[in-house]
Amino acid sequence: MNIWSYILKRVLLMLPTLFGVVAITFAVIQFVPGGPVEQAIMEMKTISGVSEASGGGEAHYRGRQGIDAARVEEIKALYGFDKPAGERFWQMLKGFATFDLGKSFYHHMDVWELVVSKLPVSITLGMWTFFLTYFISLPLGIAKAVREGSRFDSVTSAIVLIGYSIPGFILGVFLLVLFGGGSFVQWFPLRGLTSDDWEQLSLMGKILDYLWHITLPVTASVAGAFAVMTMLTKNTFLEEIRKQYVLTARAKGLSERTVLYKHVFRNALIPLVTGFPAAFIGAFFAGSLLIETLFSLDGLGLLSYESVVRRDYPVVMGTLYLFTLIGLIVKLIGDLCYVWADPRLQFESLNR
Repeated sequence: MNIWSYILKRVLLMLPTLFGVVAITFAVIQFVPGGPVEQAIMEMKTISGVSEASGGGEAHYRGRQGIDAARVEEIKALYGFDKPAGERFWQMLKGFATFDLGKSFYHHMDVWELVVSKLPVSITLGMWTFFLTYFISLPLGIAKAVREGSRFDSVTSAIVLIGYSIPGFILGVFLLVLFGGGSFVQWFPLRGLTSDDWEQLSLMGKILDYLWHITLPVTASVAGAFAVMTMLTKNTFLEEIRKQYVLTARAKGLSERTVLYKHVFRNALIPLVTGFPAAFIGAFFAGSLLIETLFSLDGLGLLSYESVVRRDYPVVMGTLYLFTLIGLIVKLIGDLCYVWADPRLQFESLNR
């Protein structure tokens, strides 16, 4: 099977997967209480109750009285709930086919524009998390594998495991309390990526201000991923170092440096390189909800959480469709990278 046949087959398999995810989520949403229609009605009742209560001595509080049936139908039509679920699902699918993700109920703007507006924050947090994780974890994992059993290995393993055992959100709270003006010192800001006077700063001032704001959230984000990648790198290199071809290379008189970087390095990096696309994209779209909420960073994680709480269904379904599609494409790219990194593999083996 050549590469193009394999890609075509995988793309055809993506379609039912994508359809299944969207269909199941849409079906579940139909049974979730407190939808946008109910929330709009409750808001109208609250406003009506407040106005009646403050209207004078003869006014009576009527906030619990029902809304006129015609008004309810208008609200349903406004949100598109005047149509059967099947028709709404079909219209949504037709929009997704042309990448029309709909319009947000709450933000009153296209979901595409909303996602794009939140991307800078998530990209900033994701890029720093990804590069720091790889650029620190790979050398550290290799050093631990080469020095297995040494004091360096034991000490770094203890530090890495302690970092892994502390959730990023808890670490973020600890950092805020310790360095963000909690009970100790205020060396770093509590929220945002820039200061209010950022536009008036010089170029170097803007860079320093940005780094000042991003230090705590990036530190909290890197902790868990850093530990996992370090131990994965160590175990992968240890597995390769113990193989027969390494013993043969050493028996031929090759130096340890040559054995490590010429023979072990490429084979050991295969699982790490193939996970590169998924880790790169995942740093932007996964695991940032709690960090963004804690540090008041208005990114995709916070947007996803707020859309679920507010029952902003176009945002929920649109972002779900977009992220699922990106995940499937990244998985395909990862498989292609696997074959590229290890030519011994064939596309037929990836289908099993």
